[in-house]
Amino acid sequence: MHTAVEPIGAHQPHASPVARVAIAGATGYAGQELLRLLARHPLVSVTAAMSSGSAGAERKLPALNRLWRGDITPFAPDTLAREADVVFLALPDTAAAEVAPALVDAGVRVIDLSGAFRLRDAGTRARWYPETHRLPAGVAYGLTELERPAVAGARLVANPGCYPTATLLALAPLVAAGLIALESDIVVDAKSGVSGAGKTPSERTHFSECHGSVSAYGVFNHRHGAEIEQGAAGANAPVTFVPHLVPLDRGILATIYVRLKPQAATEAAVAEVYDRVYSGAAFVRLTGSTLPEIKHVAHTNFCDVGWRVDPSGRAVLVSVIDNLVKGAAGQAIQNMNVMLGLDETTGLL
Repeated sequence: MHTAVEPIGAHQPHASPVARVAIAGATGYAGQELLRLLARHPLVSVTAAMSSGSAGAERKLPALNRLWRGDITPFAPDTLAREADVVFLALPDTAAAEVAPALVDAGVRVIDLSGAFRLRDAGTRARWYPETHRLPAGVAYGLTELERPAVAGARLVANPGCYPTATLLALAPLVAAGLIALESDIVVDAKSGVSGAGKTPSERTHFSECHGSVSAYGVFNHRHGAEIEQGAAGANAPVTFVPHLVPLDRGILATIYVRLKPQAATEAAVAEVYDRVYSGAAFVRLTGSTLPEIKHVAHTNFCDVGWRVDPSGRAVLVSVIDNLVKGAAGQAIQNMNVMLGLDETTGLL
């Protein structure tokens, strides 16, 4: 591991970098968030920031001038392998599926923000990510709070999707604890700001189309539904996932409807599970019956989780995150910190 690399971004006088990091896809929303956070990280050195394409002149990101004074260069996979110990891929699924295995083979540790490696079942993955032809050895699903040991030793971390992050941080602990009534429906009603659709403009994400409106999309046909089903498989219950687009720039609110087993149908039983699972978790805040809001987590790496339970066993879980931070770049850096043996919060608080 390289230990004496001078950062290109903000100067860090109090600590020497423990790893060189690079970003491919640094001009998209998640990529820019990565660069903003990594440029001020005290224990890594950003040695390369690339666009997602191989053509085009070098350029700067004016919004990051105070932190990052380097150039955004054209995409060059060979350069990534030479100049970095850890590479963040904020690329389209097809590009990530091709590049990530080659980087792992070259000895680089990879954190992939695409969906290319998130699904374990080959048949399900072939449906949603047909461009993924090979899973390298040492792949971990990067839901940090629930997968720390796997992340720590991983060669490739598949960073979770934004909707699954918000949903599974609330739902998965109850599934693992056996609190969900078997074969009862799980319904996930989730709302996202428009940055979740990426930087490329479209009619759906145009301000004039979104402002003053809320719309459902991807009903029974959203790849994050498969990812949520994977994380909730232990409940043996069907999952209905409906995402909605709301006129916000960032943020996700997931409202999850479940039915609990009779012996677990209290708010105290739910609280006991969450307290045990998230004891010491720096970025999960439990709000109990005070339900959280997007504004409480915007521009942070926190996930806030609240819940209500009625005597019949119906439970409503509410989870909020910033889709670009905890749902993308922040969680990716949290995973990097775990991979490098650093405190999870380094560069994120």
